[in-house]
Amino acid sequence: MSESLSYGSYLRVDELTALQHPLSSPPHHDEMLFIIIHQVYELWFKQLLHELDALASAMDHDDLPRVRKIFRRVHTIQRLLETQIDVLETMTPQEFNAFRDHLNPASGFQSIQFREIEFLAGVRRTETLRYLQTDDAQRERLAARLAAPSLGDRLKALLVRRGFAVAPAEALIESLRTIYTQEGAHADLYALLEDLIEFDERFLLWRGRHVRMVERMIGGKTGTGGSSGAEYLTRTLAYRFFPELWEVRTRLGAETYG
Repeated sequence: MSESLSYGSYLRVDELTALQHPLSSPPHHDEMLFIIIHQVYELWFKQLLHELDALASAMDHDDLPRVRKIFRRVHTIQRLLETQIDVLETMTPQEFNAFRDHLNPASGFQSIQFREIEFLAGVRRTETLRYLQTDDAQRERLAARLAAPSLGDRLKALLVRRGFAVAPAEALIESLRTIYTQEGAHADLYALLEDLIEFDERFLLWRGRHVRMVERMIGGKTGTGGSSGAEYLTRTLAYRFFPELWEVRTRLGAETYG
C-alpha cells in the first residue's frame, strides 16, 4: 500500500532541509543563516520568473487586467526580497568574516536565475556570462532569455497595437507622455506604466539595500567572486529596466498626473 500524501511528502521537506551544508569546520553558527537566506532568494527568483513569464504572455495578448493582478504579487515578492536583508543584517561583520573565506570563489554575482530576471526585464549585460559556471541546460535557458523579447520590447509592441509610435526613442517618450497626460483616455496603459516603473524602482531599492549591507559587512574589501565588492554593486544602481519611463518624468515638468 502506497504511503498517503502528507504535508512533508508534498513539499519534500526532508530533502529541502537537508540541502544546507556549512563549509566552515567546525561549522560557524551564522553560516547556516547565510546559506538559508540565499537559498530562499533563489526560490523567490524562481517564483518571480514564473510570474514574469505569465505576465509577459498576458502583455502579448493585451490582457492588462491579468498583468495588473500578477504585478501585485510581483511587487509583494520584491518587498519581501528587500526585508530579507534585515534578517541577514542580524549577523555582525565579525561573524561573517569568521566563515567568509570558505565561500571563495562562489558569489551571488553568479546567480543564473537573477541573470534570467535581468535579461527578461531588459538589462542584458552579456559580459557577465563569462563569470558564470553553467551546464548545457543553464546555457540554453540564458540563450533563450536573450533571444526572447524583453518586457520593454513587449511594451513597445503593445503600444504599437494601440496606435502609438515607439521609434525613435524620442517618439516613444512622447507616446508615454501622452498616456500620462491623458490618463482618463488610456487608463489601462497608465496603470501598466506605473506597475512597470514600480517593478524597476523596487529592484533599484533592493540593489541599494544590498550595497549598503555589503558595505556594512565587508567595507571596501574585494567580493568573494573576485568582483570589487560594494564598488561593483554601486555601479549596478545605474541599470534601469525601462529608462524611457524615467525620462518621461523629466518631460512632464510641472504637469500633474494621478
